[in-house]
Amino acid sequence: MKKNILLFIAIPLFSFATDFFQICNDINSALKTGNSKSIAGFISSSIELNLPSNDGLFSKPQAEAIIKDFFSKNTPKSYTVKHEGNSKDGSKFVIGALETSTGSYRTYYFVKTAGGATNLKELRIEKE
Repeated sequence: MKKNILLFIAIPLFSFATDFFQICNDINSALKTGNSKSIAGFISSSIELNLPSNDGLFSKPQAEAIIKDFFSKNTPKSYTVKHEGNSKDGSKFVIGALETSTGSYRTYYFVKTAGGATNLKELRIEKE
């Protein structure tokens, strides 16, 4: 009986961790290649963006256009994850280094699960 209870608890936790892992891998790949469409796929309705030329809360279509514009002017050469962890509110954050045709950038993003969906809530790309 105790084993069944542990499995009942462990399976959803494993699924939750797997979702975060896969979504973060997909976002990391999109940052590495400059794929704004893929990044936008993880935005629900709005996102907090902090990019060199734009800062604020944007709708999904606006955010995709802003990110696309950034990558058209700053072609990615490489992306490396420097640190990742979990916040107290259950979200996951990732800090990385993005090398582009115009220089080095520090990236930060976090994803959060709410209402059964895991979404990208904030993305920062700051010049180093």
